[in-house]
Amino acid sequence: MWARVESDTVTKIYTRPKALSIGDTNYPANIFSLWTSAELKTIGIYEVVIDNTNLKNKEYYINTNQTFAFASNTVTASYGTATAQAIADTLFTAQDETDGLGTEGEVKTRGLKYNHKEVINLQAAGILQDTDWMVIRAAEGGTAVPGATTTWRAAVRTKANSMQAQIDGAANVDALAALYIYNSETPPVRPLGEFPILGE
Repeated sequence: MWARVESDTVTKIYTRPKALSIGDTNYPANIFSLWTSAELKTIGIYEVVIDNTNLKNKEYYINTNQTFAFASNTVTASYGTATAQAIADTLFTAQDETDGLGTEGEVKTRGLKYNHKEVINLQAAGILQDTDWMVIRAAEGGTAVPGATTTWRAAVRTKANSMQAQIDGAANVDALAALYIYNSETPPVRPLGEFPILGE
């Protein structure tokens, strides 16, 4: 990414090489790859330095757009303060109902906790799917489900409930995100834990 600087002010951003005109001179797009940084600066084109200090995980935060500033012969693109996504469900208000947007008290948008718990449900269902046929066969009068499989299926459901309880217990977005961070042990583990594996 490059920026055009005029009178110490960023006036244009180039996200990819392109032909451009500066004053009475036309320049081909390949100057961005053929010219050195010093040569580009002579015509007011600067490579943009990205400052990700305030950039946060998009799964948990809403980041601002980048702003561009020129100082000390450098163009920097930086982010403002990120806003945490709602961890709990947002409900329609009385004003929303008055405005015809929804019924007061009903869910307007789902929060991170709900969404993360839904993922746990889907993962558990996917894990159990391969042995569901055994349960169906047993229910319809066929061969009983092997004891080890029954125990494992119960353990998967128990773990899913435990994971969801941990998610519910997260005090804020950072605490929720921390549940998924693996440590440096061998093998690495995370606070949320893992689903049990059949036969292990």
